[in-house]
This record gives sequence, structure tokens and C-alpha cells, in this order.
Amino acid sequence: MTLNTLPTAGVEFIGMVQPRLQSEIHPASGPSIDVGYHVASAQAHDEGGFDRILIGWYSNGVDGLQIAAHAAAHTKKVGFLVAHRPGFQNPSTAARAFNTLDQLSNGRAALHTISGGDDVDQARDGDWLGKDERYDRTDEYLTILKSIWAAKSPVDHEGTYYRIKGASPEVRSVQQPRIPLYFGGASEAALRVAGKHADVYALWGETHAQVREIIARVRAEAAKHGRADQVRFSLSFRPILAGTEEAAWAKAEGILERIREVRGKAALGPANGAPANAGSQRLLAAAALGDRPEGRLYTAIARETGARGNTTALVGTPEQVAEAFLEYYDLGVTTFLIRGFDPLEDAVEYGRSLLPATKRLIAQRLAHKVAAE
Repeated sequence: MTLNTLPTAGVEFIGMVQPRLQSEIHPASGPSIDVGYHVASAQAHDEGGFDRILIGWYSNGVDGLQIAAHAAAHTKKVGFLVAHRPGFQNPSTAARAFNTLDQLSNGRAALHTISGGDDVDQARDGDWLGKDERYDRTDEYLTILKSIWAAKSPVDHEGTYYRIKGASPEVRSVQQPRIPLYFGGASEAALRVAGKHADVYALWGETHAQVREIIARVRAEAAKHGRADQVRFSLSFRPILAGTEEAAWAKAEGILERIREVRGKAALGPANGAPANAGSQRLLAAAALGDRPEGRLYTAIARETGARGNTTALVGTPEQVAEAFLEYYDLGVTTFLIRGFDPLEDAVEYGRSLLPATKRLIAQRLAHKVAAE
């Protein structure tokens, strides 16, 4: 698959794997890596038809590249979207590391750029730059990364944050011309960098109006670099499914109550302070419209947790949530990043019901479009 193409289904699905059982309703416990759980989760996504699985970055987490390499050895087709924070590794070594993963996985690597929106979390790994400076550094970092991946000879660079002499491009990727770059961040500084570099811009689950607005802003930034039609868009949700609509909403309310119980045990308030990152602020803006601001969108969990991460849900039967995906698809979204509150069990269910239903609806939409032309 080239940088700006999709699977034949016209839509891309990304799941998420953790090295152990953990979510808002399952507090993490025990060793940081449960190898059996990690392998089972990766294989569930592989067998369920997911295109990629996200491997997150946390200042207290395990190394994502090694987790991806281990998962690659136990799966056949699924790709690996590895979250990466520019600034904690030299771009020349990152270029080799990701291309190494692409070689070991036979072309299944992708990089998800997360510049960092929490000063406290950044400081845990020794990064003291402010937000705008972090995005300036990300711009320079991705410029170097892409230049090394494209180079035919050693690369020199003299910039604000990096000085490199003779970086080797010898370690190549299987994917050509390079591995894909996904990008997260919703601030003005983030959108400027996304417009310049992102193959796929990722946002969290928002209202239709919010999605239209940010897609337009990213495309406007991309147009400044002659690439307005080269950026695709990803939307993240926590689907909550059941056999009937009534059962699905009851399940959603049960998850909310369980989250309150867990947070109460952890002595956390509902919001635990205002979030610093723009993505969380956008989710809270959606939550301010009500727990069910439109359609199947459920924002109560985002409000309860202070929107610290991807916490908006779509609630209903698999067919109903697939129809909600289709509405976002019509707005320009072609990638859906989904994970459940019961991560492994939900991944299995998504692969069994939600992915096939969504792909069927989008295939019908594409067929109608072709017939009308």
C-alpha cells in the first residue's frame, strides 16, 4: 500500500494493543509485560481483519519498537503503528530503528508522531521544551527523518535542534518510497507541522461540526505545501456494542459507573485538573454539549476522566455504529482507530461484527458513487 492509498475496502481500521490488561475499567496490575496477553491481543487484531495496531507511548511504559517486533513475530498481516515522541532519540537513529522494524515485519511498520502535550509527562523523560518549541523541533525532526529515508547518499543537516554529518541511509524500508507518517496534535502549532508532514492526521472522536472544522484547517495548512489532497484523516473512538440499542446504552452507563468506582478508589476527582493539550480540550468542548450531543456519540466518559486520552464512544448495535462510521466517512474520514474498555474481548467482537458491517456499508457507498459518475 502506497502512502496515500487505502485497502480495497476503502477504509482502514486500527486497533490498539497493550503489553498487559489495562483500561479505564481495568486498573493495571502485576508486571509491566504479560507476554501471553500481549500475543493474544496482537493475534486477535490480526485474525479480526484490522489493518494496523497502535502501540502507545507512555513515560512509564515499555519500549514500543520492541513490542512491535515481538508482535510481528506472532502475527501474519496486521501492521504496527508505533507512537514516537521526537526529541528522545536522534532522528538518524530513529530512521534506522523504524526501517529495521519494517524489514523484520516485511513492510508492516508505520510511525505515529506525538510531540507531547503534557509538560509534566515530558519532564519525566528529560524534555523541558515548551509546547511551541516541541513542534518546531518535530518539524525539524521529521524533515531529517524523511530526508534520510529518501537519500541515496549520506545526509548532512545543520539546524536549530540537530547537527548531523554523514547520516547513513543504508538501512532501507520494505515499503516504498518510505513508511507512512501518522500525526497527532490539535494545537495551532501542531496543525502547521501536520500540514507539512502528515500522511494521516489523527484526531479523537468529536462531533460532526468539529471534524469538518479541523479537516478544513489541516487541508489549508497542507495546501501551503502543495499537498492538500495528500493528507488522509483518522478518527478515534471507543465503540460500545450490544445486540440491541437499549442494551448498548445500558452497557455504556455501566462502564461509566465502573470508571467512577475505579477513579474513586484511586482518589481522583472527575477532571483532576484541566488538561493542557488541545485534543483533550476539544473533547471536553464536545462533552459540554451533553452526554449524547448527536447521534451515537457518547461523551460522558470523556467528561468523567477529564478527556485524558481517546475517551469518546459510539454506542449501539454493530450495524448502528457502522452507520455512524459511514457518516464520518462522508465527512472525509477514512481511518478509524478503535479500542474497547475490555480490550481483548472487544477487539474480537469488533473483528467479528463491526469491521465487516462498516466495510460493507462503505463498499456500497463507493459502488453508488461509481455508478453515478
